[in-house]
Amino acid sequence: MITAEDVRTVSLFAEIPEHERETIASHAADVGVHAGEWLIHEGEMPSFFGLLDGRVDVVKSFGAIDRVISTYSAGDFFGEVPLLLGSAAIASVRAVTPVRLMRLDPSDFRSIVLACERFNAVIMRTMAERVNRLQQIAVETPTAVVTICGDRYDPACHDLREFLARNHVAFDWRDPDDHDETATPFVELPDGKRLVGPSHRELADALGMQTAPSDTVPYDVAIIGAGPAGLAAGVYGASEGLTTLLIERDAAGGQAGTSSRIENYLGFPAGLSGDELSMRAWQQAHRFGAEMLVAREVVGLEIGRDGAPHVVLLDGGDRVAARALVIALGVSWRRLQIAGIDRFVGRGVYYGAARTEALTTRGKDVVLVGGGNSAGQAAMFFSNYAHSVTLLIRADKIEKGMSQYLIDELHTKENVHIETSCQVVGFDGNEHLDSIEVECNGSRTRRQTDALFVFIGADARTELLPREIARDNLGYLCTGRDVLDLDGRANWPLARDPYLLETSVPGVFAAGDVRHGSMKRVASGVGEGSMAIAFIHQYLQEGLGVA
Repeated sequence: MITAEDVRTVSLFAEIPEHERETIASHAADVGVHAGEWLIHEGEMPSFFGLLDGRVDVVKSFGAIDRVISTYSAGDFFGEVPLLLGSAAIASVRAVTPVRLMRLDPSDFRSIVLACERFNAVIMRTMAERVNRLQQIAVETPTAVVTICGDRYDPACHDLREFLARNHVAFDWRDPDDHDETATPFVELPDGKRLVGPSHRELADALGMQTAPSDTVPYDVAIIGAGPAGLAAGVYGASEGLTTLLIERDAAGGQAGTSSRIENYLGFPAGLSGDELSMRAWQQAHRFGAEMLVAREVVGLEIGRDGAPHVVLLDGGDRVAARALVIALGVSWRRLQIAGIDRFVGRGVYYGAARTEALTTRGKDVVLVGGGNSAGQAAMFFSNYAHSVTLLIRADKIEKGMSQYLIDELHTKENVHIETSCQVVGFDGNEHLDSIEVECNGSRTRRQTDALFVFIGADARTELLPREIARDNLGYLCTGRDVLDLDGRANWPLARDPYLLETSVPGVFAAGDVRHGSMKRVASGVGEGSMAIAFIHQYLQEGLGVA
């Protein structure tokens, strides 16, 4: 309980009469926070705080860089800036030591504090100083964290650019033709250190990303894959008190993370990019305490027996034990079945949106192959950069695979050309792709193109999973009733039926595109990921997953 004496220790209220301090105390909440915990996150609704005991850091995110911009001690106050600006919290606050604070909600701050003229001058002066400091830090903070030097048509350079972009690490890209460098690609870090041809994990380690689990005891749930389904499982698992670990080979978001614009996702009338959606979801999961490993490949699973934890095997030899698993591997882009074309991957041929190539397509002619929403969204995106975008669709009608809203938007773009009943059957080039051969309605033509982006469907890649986990003939994971329909009860060891999203191994769940019968949509993946956590709670309560 906050007392008038507590209020007096806050510098802003030290000189006011006792009865005014009592009024403030009667409206203030008594808040205690452990060391290392976050009091408020950037973007949340703000409150006014007076620090009674302990010390806190104010942390501001500038792109991928988190900077401590201020440290407050007992007697200081904060939170007035966003309240006066009418904005969300403009920075995060983390306890350095155990702290005790008094908190005033926005309405109480306005009616009690701002209504008193003696406070106005101090508050406005303090706010001005803090805003000026924030502007100074923003100017001093470099916009690029790292520099990449490498050729546009070097697949290794493209791979590094894509990895950094999808993990929200700002970078400058330089062409080696402008320099005397020979060992490329290389990455130069802010401290001047140079990494030549680094692996994703080496680069992630150098940038301070988490690549190894922080705990050796079993997690409650480990989630393989951080697409929409995996991220949803991470958010709901961590928010409901489960120790949660996500394992991602590349970057959060999966294929959905490369979508330039998702227009039909509930609650976002103006649409949002897949990258934005995945970033928000990861920040949400992180806020609740979930961990995420990046640049780590799952190479196998060891199935736990008789209630023992399952074990996820990672490249490099790390082992992660978990009482329950969510497999949210998603799917991988299907490859063009043209002999020899794989040598041009990253040299003019790209699977998926490859948004890091947007600037290289300025004023050029590009071709996209595919008739689904992913291809349509990419065509819209590249139309803002390229001179022309040609969308080749194998079906005779675009309506067979694409949402109507997207078709309508494509028709508004003068530089987008849609051709149906077409497919790529050949290619030509030396160091990089120069042209493609296209067959349309039985006739073939050769076309010059600067880039070919391929969206011709996707396949499940589940070869790494043990054979105990049942799959259909295309490699998708069977769950729930499908496990029993596949081969009676031969694939299921328990008396109860498998839960709706449970595979043929108790405690191992599947969600999202990798699951047999899934809808292959972002919203359904989010729903399945969150639903998997509900079933995991039931599974853990059975005692099977309790060590």
